[in-house]
Amino acid sequence: MALKCVPIFFCSQKPQSLPEIPALGYSRGRLVLDLRPIRLECCALGASAQSAICLVEDEKPGAKTSPTGKIDNDGNTISRGFHKDLNLLPKPLSKTDLSPFPDDGSNVRVAFQGISGAYGEDAALKAYPNCETVPCDQFEAAFNAVELWLVDKAVLPIENSVGGSLHRNYDLLLRHRLHIVREVLLVVNHCLLALPGVEKQEVKRVLSHPQALAQCEMALTKMGIVRVSADDSAGAAKIVASSGRRDMGAIASARAAALYGLDILAEKVQDEDDNVTRYLVLTREPIIPGTDRLYKTSIVFTLEEGPGMLFKALAVFSLRGINLSKIESRPQKGRPLRVVDDSNKGSAKYFDYLFYIDFEASMAEKRAQNALEHLQEYARFLRVLGCYPMDEVL
Repeated sequence: MALKCVPIFFCSQKPQSLPEIPALGYSRGRLVLDLRPIRLECCALGASAQSAICLVEDEKPGAKTSPTGKIDNDGNTISRGFHKDLNLLPKPLSKTDLSPFPDDGSNVRVAFQGISGAYGEDAALKAYPNCETVPCDQFEAAFNAVELWLVDKAVLPIENSVGGSLHRNYDLLLRHRLHIVREVLLVVNHCLLALPGVEKQEVKRVLSHPQALAQCEMALTKMGIVRVSADDSAGAAKIVASSGRRDMGAIASARAAALYGLDILAEKVQDEDDNVTRYLVLTREPIIPGTDRLYKTSIVFTLEEGPGMLFKALAVFSLRGINLSKIESRPQKGRPLRVVDDSNKGSAKYFDYLFYIDFEASMAEKRAQNALEHLQEYARFLRVLGCYPMDEVL
C-alpha cells in the first residue's frame, strides 16, 4: 500500500486576514453583530502552530525501513544519521497540546447573553476565572460571535432546576454547528436590590427577567411587590440604579449589585433554595473525549416511523448500562407533521419530533460507540452535539 500522509495543521491564532468582516459595534454595552455573509480564508483549530497530525498507512508489502532512513527504489534503506539534538525532534501531541486555552481562561473571550452582571457572566467566570467576558443582546448573537471568530467560546443556559428547559436554546444548538465542550452548574442566588439607603418596605415594584420573577413568585407576593418584566436581570439592576426611584427594586445577582452600586435588601428570595441553572460552553471545535473522569455526551436524533421506535432507541443505552440523564423532545421546525396512511379511515397527522438526549458515557468508550451505532438502525437523523466532562455544584 502506498504511503499517504495527510497533515492536519492546528493554528493557535485567529486568521490574520479576514475579508468582509461584519460590522461590530456596541449598543448599551452589548455586542451588536452585522450578520451579513463573510468569507474566512483560514480555518484554525486551536492548538500549536508548530504541530501536525499525520495519518499514515502501511508501506508496501516487503519493504523495510528504519527510523533513521528512507527507502530507495530497490527497497534498500538509505542512512541519514541521527539528529544531533534529540530535544529538537517533534514530540507526539497530547490532550494538553490540543487544549486551545488553559483552564483558568487566560486570554479567552467568552460570549454570554445579557449585560455585565448577568448570571450567564457568572457561569463564564466560574468556568474560566480569568476570561474576558463579552455581553450579547441575544442568545443567537452569542452563537454567531463564536462562528465569526469574534470570541473563543459562548456560554448559554440550557435548563434550570425550577424553571425547566430553555427550548429556544435547544433549537439554536441544532441550527448552528458549534460543539459542546463543557457544562457549568451554577447555584442561583436571587437577591432583592434597591438604591443605597432604601428599606425593604419602601419597595413597591420590582424588575427582572420573567423567569427570575417566576422563581420568586411566592416571596414577592408575600411582600406585596408588583412584578415588572425586563430583558434580563442585570439590565433590571442597571435600570433601577439609573432611575433614582426609591420605590423600585430589582431581582438580580449579588455581583450585579456591586457593579451598579445597589444595596442587597434580601438574599435567596427564590421560592426554592436549591435553584441551579445548567449552562453549556460552546466552541468551534470539539474536544478530545477521555476516560480519566466522568463524561457526558449530548445527541439529537429523529426516528423512523413505526410502533415502539422510541422504546427501541432508548433501549440501546439500557442494554449497555449507560445512564440517561436528560431527554427532551421538540417538534421539527421544517417538518412539524407526519402523515400516516390508513386504508380504512384515510390519513392521520401527528407531530414529528426531534429527541435531545444526554447520556453519562464518553465517546472514547466502546459501549458509547456501540450504542450510537445501534441507534442508527432506528434513527433517520443523528448528530452528536458534544462530549464533555461532567460538572459538580460547588
